[in-house]
Amino acid sequence: MRAYLNHNALITALRDYRLTDLRSDLLAGITVGIIAVPLAMALAIASGVPPQYGLYTAIVAGLIIALSGGSRFSISGPTAAFVVILLPITHTYGLGGLLITTVMAGFILIIMGVARMGRLIQFIPYPVTIGFTAGIAVVIASLQIKDFLGLATGEMPQHFLEKMGVLLQALPTTHWPDLLIGLLTLSVLLFWSRLKSRIPGHLVALLLGSLAAWLLGSVWPSFSVASINSQFTYLLDGMQQQGIPQAPPLPLLPWNLPGADGQPIGLSWQLVRDLLPSAFTVAMLGAIESLLCAVVADGLTGTRHKPDTELIGQGLGNILAPFFGGIPATAAIARTATNIRAGGRSPIAAIIHALVILLIVISLAGLLGYVPMASLAALLLVVAWNMSEARHFVHILRVAPRSDIVVLLACFSLTVLFDMVIAVAAGLVLAAILFIRRISSLTGAELINPEEHEHLQDIPDNVAVYDINGALFFGAAEKAISTLHHVNSNIDIVVLDMSDVQMIDMTGVVALESLITSLQQQNITVLVANLHPRMQDKLTRAGIQEQPNKLEYLSGLATIRQRILS
Repeated sequence: MRAYLNHNALITALRDYRLTDLRSDLLAGITVGIIAVPLAMALAIASGVPPQYGLYTAIVAGLIIALSGGSRFSISGPTAAFVVILLPITHTYGLGGLLITTVMAGFILIIMGVARMGRLIQFIPYPVTIGFTAGIAVVIASLQIKDFLGLATGEMPQHFLEKMGVLLQALPTTHWPDLLIGLLTLSVLLFWSRLKSRIPGHLVALLLGSLAAWLLGSVWPSFSVASINSQFTYLLDGMQQQGIPQAPPLPLLPWNLPGADGQPIGLSWQLVRDLLPSAFTVAMLGAIESLLCAVVADGLTGTRHKPDTELIGQGLGNILAPFFGGIPATAAIARTATNIRAGGRSPIAAIIHALVILLIVISLAGLLGYVPMASLAALLLVVAWNMSEARHFVHILRVAPRSDIVVLLACFSLTVLFDMVIAVAAGLVLAAILFIRRISSLTGAELINPEEHEHLQDIPDNVAVYDINGALFFGAAEKAISTLHHVNSNIDIVVLDMSDVQMIDMTGVVALESLITSLQQQNITVLVANLHPRMQDKLTRAGIQEQPNKLEYLSGLATIRQRILS
């Protein structure tokens, strides 16, 4: 607990906190809070739940993670990366199932933090990350076509290809008022980004889109567009109301919320087992996204985050937020960068950001209901494009090794055509295979020419000296040692120079034992040289012990020469 408190970003920041820092955090928190409102609503809708649940996520999870995380500048809430995972969960298990999944993912994140897995991001290859994000961007963009064009599609299928088929068939039903408002919003978003203005472009775009829809609807009564008010309802005192409830997030039990059939989903061991793969995927993606965001923040500010503490903070946020209606949350790179540019100095900015959203929900929820769905779709289209990393994707295709291209396309295709549960599992396996393959390529055994070493000159011809390089682990040990099983018939002594062996695991121990046994059966003496004492102890404990004229441990090439010539 003491180590956790020492690494907590808020506690660390408050040790030298000043009034000028509070002013900067106040301004940054207000700026990011205003920006986060439309994004939180849009991402909740894209995840298959009413917009208020995205706002509740930004309020509760954003506040808890700011209090308990390990990154000084990160702003947490719903993010685009989760949309591809959450939408299938919502379709299959309803809102109740989604919130239970969030709680489970929170516990997994805490376990990862306690197990010191905060350096996880370092072991995810770049092609895997780009493949995921590009695939997620394509899926998010495809989900916005319906609202952007105002299509009458009915219930959409879950699979990408089927979904695109339905959208193509529905193109004749395009509703031109929705398309007009969507194009207006999209144009403002694209134009505003070129002005380098400090006023967030999506606020201006959504405001103009909403005003245009209201004015045109007032002039032409036939001009109507779908809005949050027309698409979402909630119950208040038994009465059905339109839009977003003008109330703070209130305590609830996730398992009392409806499942896919509209009835309370309940809580059972079978449900937990069914949701576990999705919860693991949510946790993995949340960890990657949060740690990547913290690394980006460190690069912008010259600071260093505490990755294990950040995972614990993310876990606490995802455990507690569902009890107030929150869906999965993670650190958001775009909002974090905005926080830094706006002058944020500490997690106080993230706390203020959450309180600003709370204030907006309590006071302005009625006005938020007038935001057109086409405008939110345009906003997410821009988010998807920015997230796609299209330049990096194309760059990898042009210059990367073939193995990296295969991994990139595999992760991208699985994300788009199937779902993120399969994609994350396959991506991690591919990452592991790629890592093992590259490390194993650095491991090998090479026959040494005695004439090239002053300490080995003049040794008899019946002695073969092999230089073992790299790590003898499960992915490389057999490859490195297999070539040594067959030596020339005139060889009586084999020397294994292991000065360049950095580590050896149990597979390496077994492979080395098999080699020594094979050589001894050929009446060949094995001399193991320059082995690190720690590894020698490991071999000795495994039963590979010294035997005169059969197996000996030596140190230094000079010692080898002396032993051979004695």
